[in-house]
Amino acid sequence: MGLLEDKVVVVTGAGRGIGRGEAMECARQGAAVVVAEFDAEAGEEVAKEITAAGGRAISVPGDVADADVADGLVTTAVEQFGALDAVVNNAGILRDRTLVKMSDAEWDDVIRVHLRGHFAPTRAACRYWRESERPGHLVHTASTSGILGNFGQSNYGAAKAGIAAFSTIVAMEMARYNVTSNAIAPSALTRMTEALLPPDVREDRRASLERGEFDFFDPDNVAPFVAYLASDHSSHISGKVFGVQGDSVELYQPFTSVAEIRGDGHRWDPEAIPGRMAELFEQAGIDPAPENMMARSRHRIVG
Repeated sequence: MGLLEDKVVVVTGAGRGIGRGEAMECARQGAAVVVAEFDAEAGEEVAKEITAAGGRAISVPGDVADADVADGLVTTAVEQFGALDAVVNNAGILRDRTLVKMSDAEWDDVIRVHLRGHFAPTRAACRYWRESERPGHLVHTASTSGILGNFGQSNYGAAKAGIAAFSTIVAMEMARYNVTSNAIAPSALTRMTEALLPPDVREDRRASLERGEFDFFDPDNVAPFVAYLASDHSSHISGKVFGVQGDSVELYQPFTSVAEIRGDGHRWDPEAIPGRMAELFEQAGIDPAPENMMARSRHRIVG
């Protein structure tokens, strides 16, 4: 018996990379899978691969940021497989560029695909679970680019930070309906991210794979933990953000106040603030200058 035996799971962006691995793993764990993919051919291939292996799957093409498409995912799950138990929001794109060179379209497209592409399927699923009085599980895809920040990814990072906040808020709103909402920040080499590697690192990775060594950044490594979060075994966990990569699972702590200065019971005099700021940063042990927070990450490839 798998973790998702007799469950029904929607996976968005399931045609390639991390999403494909998630769809395949959910099927291996016993779920019927609705493969949501903008590229109809890629989505159909994944659904065929699942059914060829003895699983149940159906592909649904379209833009999951479109409310009609998102609503249709829930309808398809219920009509084809009898219910909906979990949604894995994975669909995403990259349009990396520094802020001053970024076009309006590059900003808007990334925000739409990631944020609205999470909002629309989540809303559709939550409406279904509330109205049918069924429990459910949501797994969202944030990123270390959003949690820590990453040069050249103001659009992507802003969207991913928004997804982490979105997941936390949905967890609070849907707790009364026994719906969990968690986010992952995966690190993996996919079609979107492999090009970011220097040529010598790509060569080292190829040599490692030829030697049969464990591929830490294989996108399929993300899928087992996602299958767990989509299962009833995780029903006691909600509103959390996990780093997932290789054989590693990390738990991220939310933004937390770490220091404070007070104005002695009066509104601050602006001229008094410069002399007190050093105190605030010293309490926190934080450098006031810009930092490359990604350098502190245990695992540097972003997903």
